[in-house]
Amino acid sequence: CVASALLPLLLDRKARMRILVWHVHGGWMDAFVRGTHEYLIPTNAERDAWGLGRGGRDWPDSAVEIDPADVAAAEVDVVVVQRVEERELARRLLGGREVPVVVVEHNAPRIDVPNSLHPFRDRDDLTIAHVTHWNALMWDCGTTRTTVIEHGVVDPGPLYTGSLDRFGVVINEPVRRNRVVGTDLLPRFAAVAPVDVWGMATERLPELGFGDGVVALGDVPSDPMHAALAERRAYVHPNRWTSLGLSLIEAMHMAMPVLVLATTDASRTVPAEAGAIATDVEELVRASRTLLEDPDEARRRGAVAREAVLARHALGRYLADWDDLLDDVVTRGGRTNRAAGAALEGSLG
Repeated sequence: CVASALLPLLLDRKARMRILVWHVHGGWMDAFVRGTHEYLIPTNAERDAWGLGRGGRDWPDSAVEIDPADVAAAEVDVVVVQRVEERELARRLLGGREVPVVVVEHNAPRIDVPNSLHPFRDRDDLTIAHVTHWNALMWDCGTTRTTVIEHGVVDPGPLYTGSLDRFGVVINEPVRRNRVVGTDLLPRFAAVAPVDVWGMATERLPELGFGDGVVALGDVPSDPMHAALAERRAYVHPNRWTSLGLSLIEAMHMAMPVLVLATTDASRTVPAEAGAIATDVEELVRASRTLLEDPDEARRRGAVAREAVLARHALGRYLADWDDLLDDVVTRGGRTNRAAGAALEGSLG
C-alpha cells in the first residue's frame, strides 16, 4: 500500500527523501543538491539535455546518476521538474506510479504579458515553485497551487579585490538573447572601461561589432571564473527581462559592487547602496565612472552588496524553504493516496 509506505516519511518531517530531478539549470542545481536528500539524476550515454547526469560537477555524493531504465524500480518520493516535457517523461519512467510533483518555474513569461497562461495552469496534481515573486506575479497559473522559493547559492566567499580597472558580466548566449539579457547595452559601459564577458557562446560576441571594449572570455568553470571576476572593479547586470540572475547573486556574495537594471525582481535583492540600480542606463554608466575612479567607494558598496545578499539569498535559507515545500507536497500526496485507498476499499466493500 502506497500510504503505508509513506507513513514513516510522514511521521518524520525532516526525513531524507529520494528526489528525481534532471540536470537542466546548472547554477540552480548546484544549490539544490546541497540539501540532506538523495537526488536521482537521469543519465544517458549521450549526456544530452535529457541525460546530462552530474555533468562533471563537484556535487555531493548524494547527487546520484541513474539510468532512465532503472527509474521504474527505484524508490522515488517526489519529482522536481523544470521543463514541460518532464512531467509526462517522469510518469513514463516511473511506470505510471503517482508520485508528488513540483514544477520549478525559472523564467519570466515572454508572450502576451501580463496575460501569460502558464503551461501548468489549473492543475491539481502538482505544485509550481517560482524562483522570484516577479515570476509568480506575471504568470497566470489559475487554480494550480503555487509558491515562491527565492534563489540561494553556495557562498564563494568575499573574494573581491577590484584591482583591475575593468567591469565584469556573466551572460549565457549573449548574441542569441541580445536585448533580453541587455547585450546591446554593454558598449555604453565599455566607453568607461573594458567589459569582460563570461558565459556560454560568448565567442559569438564579435559578430555584433562592439569593438575591443567588449571582451569575450568564454564559458569557464565557476572557481577560476569567480576569482577572475572578483578582480574587476564592478559587476554589470544589464538584463531586461529574465529571472534574477544567479551570477548577480554570486557577484554580490563575493562583495562586488553591482550595476543593475531595475527590472523584474532585482529591486528585492539589490539596495541602491550596493552599487547602483536604475532603469536609466545613463545613471548606471555615471555610477560606473564613480566606482572606477574611487576604489574605496567601490569596496564600501561591495560590502553592502554582500551583507544584503546574505540576508536574502543564503544557501541555508534556500534549502530550508525547499525542505518545507517537499515535506508539504509529500504529506499532501500521502493524504491523497490514503483517501484514494479508502474510496477503493469502500467501492469493493
